[in-house]
Amino acid sequence: MENNKFQGDKKVPMKSLLAKLEKKLIDSTVSLFPKWIEGYHLTLMTILWSLGLILFGFLAKNNYNWLWLSSLMIFMQWFTDCYDGALGRHRDTGIPKWGFYMDHLLDFVFMSAMFISYSFLFDGLSKMLIYFSVPAFGCFMVSSFLAFGVTGEFKITYLRTGPTEIRLFFIILNALIVKFGVGFIDAVGLYVFIAFIAMLVVVIFRTQKYIWAIDMVDKAARPAVDKQD
Repeated sequence: MENNKFQGDKKVPMKSLLAKLEKKLIDSTVSLFPKWIEGYHLTLMTILWSLGLILFGFLAKNNYNWLWLSSLMIFMQWFTDCYDGALGRHRDTGIPKWGFYMDHLLDFVFMSAMFISYSFLFDGLSKMLIYFSVPAFGCFMVSSFLAFGVTGEFKITYLRTGPTEIRLFFIILNALIVKFGVGFIDAVGLYVFIAFIAMLVVVIFRTQKYIWAIDMVDKAARPAVDKQD
C-alpha cells in the first residue's frame, strides 16, 4: 500500500464571515475536552444528530416548536464537526484519512437529513424544490472533492460562505418558521433556489477556470513532441 503524504486534513484557509472568530474559539477551547473523548467519537455523533433532525422534522409538521430541537441538532453537529479534527491535531492522536472519509460522508448524510426533515413541512412546488436541493448542495461537495483531487487544495468556503454560515442560515430559518409558519417560504422559495443555483454555477465556473489555467501551465512546460507524417 502506498503511503503518500495525505493533505485532506489541511484545508485552504477559510475565508468566510465567521471563520476567524470560529478558529479563535476552537483553538482556545479544544484543550478542555476530557481525555476519554476522541475525535472519532465526535465524528460519529453526526449519525445521532441526523436521526434527530429527521425525527424533529417529522414531529414539526404538527407543531412547529419541534424545530427548536432541530436547531439544537444543527448546533450540535457544528460543535462536533468543528472539534473532531481539531482534537486529533491538538493531541497528535488524529486519524486523518479515516476522518476525512467519514467526516465528509457524514456531512452529506446530515445535509440530506436536513432536507428530509423540511420535506415533512411542505407540499407542492416547495416540497419538490427541497428534493432538488439535495443534489444541488451535493454538487458543491462533489466540486470541492474533485478540485482537491486535481489541485491538492481542499477548499470548503465559497463566496465568503462556509459550513458555519450555512448552518446559521438554517437555524434562523427554523426560528422564522416557528414564528410565521411556512407561507413565506412558499412565496419566495423558487427565487431563493434560483439564486442558489446561480451561486453554484459561479463557483463551478471559477473552479474549472482555475483548473484549466493549471493545465495550460503544465501543458506549456511539457517538452515538444515532433509530429510524424
